[in-house]
Amino acid sequence: MSELRYDDRVIVITGAGRGLGRAYAELLGARGARVVVNDPGSAVRGEGIDAGPAAEVVAAIKAQGGDAIVSTDSVATPEGGRAIIEAALDHYGRIDGLIHNAGNVRYGSMQALSQEDFDAVLDVHLRGAFHVARAAFPHMCKARYGRIILTSSIGGLYGNRDCVNYGMSKSGMIGLNNVLALEGEAEGVKSNIIVPGAVTRMAEGLDISQYPPMGPELVSPVVAWLAHESCSVTGEMLVSIAGRVARAFIAESKGVYQPSWTPEDVGARIDAIMDSQDPLVFGLEGHVDHIRYSFGRAVAGE
Repeated sequence: MSELRYDDRVIVITGAGRGLGRAYAELLGARGARVVVNDPGSAVRGEGIDAGPAAEVVAAIKAQGGDAIVSTDSVATPEGGRAIIEAALDHYGRIDGLIHNAGNVRYGSMQALSQEDFDAVLDVHLRGAFHVARAAFPHMCKARYGRIILTSSIGGLYGNRDCVNYGMSKSGMIGLNNVLALEGEAEGVKSNIIVPGAVTRMAEGLDISQYPPMGPELVSPVVAWLAHESCSVTGEMLVSIAGRVARAFIAESKGVYQPSWTPEDVGARIDAIMDSQDPLVFGLEGHVDHIRYSFGRAVAGE
């Protein structure tokens, strides 16, 4: 199997100063990509600015013969998102890939979370994804090529206590990814989601003594494949945790058709409604396929 290369490809990676983002940047840089290492160097809550982490990653890439530049703009504003993409365009003249990995953590229960902490997390994770994708997408469409990788989480797929802001951000990523994949399909632009599990500074305070090996280096090959021109999927979610790589997807039960319903009918048939044997998995055109399937059941009366 020949080595996948990224020679002359320009890839922007947000949150690339540490952890997962750094692993992505160093792997892609080692394989020929020209990398925009974006990271304002903030604390885990998103506070403060320090160009050191991004500069350190750039130095590491250059030390192994690669090419990279520092970007310290924040994804949290539209202006910051544009500046990050413009750094790639100004320095390299193009953008081929975008990996939105930037994140912050501000814990709080549904009852206790402050509005400030809610907004701070959505601004970086979800709105940040929109800001950089919106700035990059037109250039990719014009070039008829692009690879976008967004970051979700098991907290977005399944939820978790004390992080409603994080869970909402990461589940919202699914809707953004679906739209980017649909609108990019005819333009040569593919968009996918990584659902990573790795021990980074965001795991601070957790008891990881019983964890198996799960460093960022186990996730970075999956992201690198999604960023490569040979990537064959779009609109998908790939899970990578502790060496396990899997597909995550949205499915529906086949459901129950009746020409009319009462609340009592729903209660009486809830077991059949919830029966998830032989689930329906709609693909990239799921919006249309969902409607077509549902209408078909109504027309057939079954």
